[in-house]
Amino acid sequence: MSATHLLDLLLAIVGGAVRVGTPFLFVSLGECLTEKSGRINLGLEGVLVFSAMAGFGGAYLSGSAWLGVLLAGCSGALLALLHGLLCSLPRVSDIATGIAMMLFGTGLAFYLGKPLIQPQAPQIAAFALGGWSASASVRSALSINALFPLGVALALVLTWGLRHTRWGLVLRMAGDSSDAARALGYSVQGVRIAATTAGGFIAGLGGASLSLYYPGSWAEGLSSGQGLIAVALVIFARWSPLRCLGAALLFGGAGAIGPALQSVGVTGGYYLFSAVPYALTLAILVATCSPRRAIKGAPAELGVMNR
Repeated sequence: MSATHLLDLLLAIVGGAVRVGTPFLFVSLGECLTEKSGRINLGLEGVLVFSAMAGFGGAYLSGSAWLGVLLAGCSGALLALLHGLLCSLPRVSDIATGIAMMLFGTGLAFYLGKPLIQPQAPQIAAFALGGWSASASVRSALSINALFPLGVALALVLTWGLRHTRWGLVLRMAGDSSDAARALGYSVQGVRIAATTAGGFIAGLGGASLSLYYPGSWAEGLSSGQGLIAVALVIFARWSPLRCLGAALLFGGAGAIGPALQSVGVTGGYYLFSAVPYALTLAILVATCSPRRAIKGAPAELGVMNR
């Protein structure tokens, strides 16, 4: 491979890391916020698919991509709110409810989204940061989804807020010691429902990125399991919103390897490289999950809520 092709390959991976990583970023931030309160939401795959459908439908019917983004966030919040309310009932497992909500969200999206498979909806604008270059590879790599800077800002705000604000303290207290939160007069279930709902709204923005930017259409199977991968990504990021940004770009870059190779004419092993994000997820789970030691940074209540 020549130096020019190698440079084009690297630029394609960098650009793909942002494009593919944007949904990972929002879903992982949403799950991070949820798990910080002591609740896990395995239903985020359903949230992602349902919000992608709702966002695409909203943009198609209204003619505005940003109204579609707002509707995607609200749809994700609604589905996550249902998950939070169900998990607040006595003897209800977060894990089992999450799986049920995943099936419910994807099934509902497939049913309601049938008329949306063929139409085209307005797309989210991109920041053309590479307009200065005559190289098509540079321009493509530096064409940034307008939602990506919002995700970066959100990661910074959540990192600051969890450390330095009262709501952040209460949220972390609910996730680390529900007894301490109750002793101070806070409703643990109320905090967890609010965190789950807010996490669903954030994850819904990732769904909008899927259907309104990349790949920019609505189809069944659009998410390819990104909602489930986000759970492993949060573990990898040690429940840090800022580290979720780096992890999302890592996973995005892994998912972009196959298309990047294809863009420079390397077609052999394309499907093998497409499996890299899933292999990376499995490797992270094997490396981090041990019954003999707690994972650094994990909210303490995650280990006891389903016993």
